[in-house]
Amino acid sequence: APPTPTPEPPARTDPAPTPAPATPGPLYDPNADPTADIEAALAAAKADGRPVLLDVGADWCPDCVVLSRMFERPAFAAWLATVHVVRIDVGYWDHNLDVAARYGNPIATGIPAVVLLSPEGAVLGSTADGRLASASLMKPAAVLAILQALGG
Repeated sequence: APPTPTPEPPARTDPAPTPAPATPGPLYDPNADPTADIEAALAAAKADGRPVLLDVGADWCPDCVVLSRMFERPAFAAWLATVHVVRIDVGYWDHNLDVAARYGNPIATGIPAVVLLSPEGAVLGSTADGRLASASLMKPAAVLAILQALGG
């Protein structure tokens, strides 16, 4: 007698496996054009009146990474919604130093450093004194207070 065909297994009803997340890109992109990014942010700032925050640092810097992670916290969201953020990579003190110099060399005492610009491009405030260079040791509320005080 011919063999009895085996029934097909039931169709899977569980969802397809979720693909692994893509490898995240750099926080401070070494291939970015910060001059063009700042110009675009200032154009947007002129249109909506919001200032521009320059976040100057590098991916190798633990304090820069900590500051970037703080920016992702809900407590920072309301304030960050009031500015245009441009991240500027300074590499190992060998990248975009001319851009940093244009805004008062805020990295002279360490990174990360931030500069707040008016929509017209004038420096409103800066952490050139190194206030954020130890961001990893600071409470998020203290970092947020520093950012909020930049505009005067």
